[in-house]
Amino acid sequence: MARRQKLENSEFLKIMAGRFEERTITTRQLHEACTELNVNPTDWKVIDTFKSGRGLWNFSNTAAISSASVDAPKTVAVQPPTPAMETMKATAEVLDVAGDNLVPNKSEEFVPWGNFRDINAVLKSNMFYPMVITGHSGNGKTFQVEQSCARLTKECVRVNFTVETDEDDLLGHYVLVDGKTVWQDGPVPTAMKRGAVLLLDEYDLASSKIMSLQAVLEGKPLFIKKINQYVYPKNGFNIVATANTKGKGSEDGRYIGTNIHNEAFLDRFPITFEQPYATKSMEVKMVVNHMRSVGKVDEDFAEKLVDWANITRVTFNEGAIDEMIATRRLVHIVRAFAIFGDKMKAISLCINRFDDVTRQAFEDLYQKVDEGVAQVEEPVSPTDEEENSIPF
Repeated sequence: MARRQKLENSEFLKIMAGRFEERTITTRQLHEACTELNVNPTDWKVIDTFKSGRGLWNFSNTAAISSASVDAPKTVAVQPPTPAMETMKATAEVLDVAGDNLVPNKSEEFVPWGNFRDINAVLKSNMFYPMVITGHSGNGKTFQVEQSCARLTKECVRVNFTVETDEDDLLGHYVLVDGKTVWQDGPVPTAMKRGAVLLLDEYDLASSKIMSLQAVLEGKPLFIKKINQYVYPKNGFNIVATANTKGKGSEDGRYIGTNIHNEAFLDRFPITFEQPYATKSMEVKMVVNHMRSVGKVDEDFAEKLVDWANITRVTFNEGAIDEMIATRRLVHIVRAFAIFGDKMKAISLCINRFDDVTRQAFEDLYQKVDEGVAQVEEPVSPTDEEENSIPF
């Protein structure tokens, strides 16, 4: 078997510095790089001075690299590059499409409540500690995580799952750029390399292909088979998964499409937060904040909307109805109210997604909560004069 080419120490150090930049790496990473490049230094004792701890290395000290002693290189048999190695070299280039800043924008509408303090504490610790947040649709699970990242100035990489999501979607794939095949990292290695929060949104919709994340959920390096490379997580990397179920499917069929997941996968999440809808006072603040953002504040309307939504949730939990009003739908109503200036019209338009019986029941319920509200009028066809005045 051919031996590795021995390089002058300074040349070897410059190659390592260019490859790893300011990153601190493990001994295994160092030897993997030597194997891939088919090189060794002339004197490992010189290279040992770049150790930064037990089993750790850092080659960012350019001054020390420049002054490293040089031994005359020995003549050794160099293994000629195989076609496979040439292909690997050609495709090792990684296309960076993530952008310079993946920190979510801070929202003025957000109101910290419920599990936010605990979620924020985990992310602030920079400890790798995956967590799951479960709860009904539209109660702010994803929003809380994004706003925690915004306030901590942490980057967040969000993945929205469907049953079609596969390894290529998660880990990466080849793309054609200027006639050249280039590897493009998926969201998982992108988050790992940047020390970002990987947000697995609606993970219970995923298929068994999500099992490709087993090692990552254990805090271990990710091995990307297609490019034969390891990706090591940077400090601060963490995983947060959100879902409407606990990975056991939806027994009542409300969240159709959710899947029963492997127990070994679910068990790799140390903690699970159960998130209900916000308390009345907190939800009123949320609604008012959204009203303020669209320039249409009506605090009395906000309070009545929340009372109405809470009644639907209590009734739903008692099994008397099959639907309820989520916080997200209250935000939809607020925006419709800002556009049309009519409370009942805004409510009617935003609950039209429900079946006729449920929609009518919800309308009647709101009119009982807010007795002074005007009934929405049936649409009337415009007169010829009005029609002619409509700009096109």
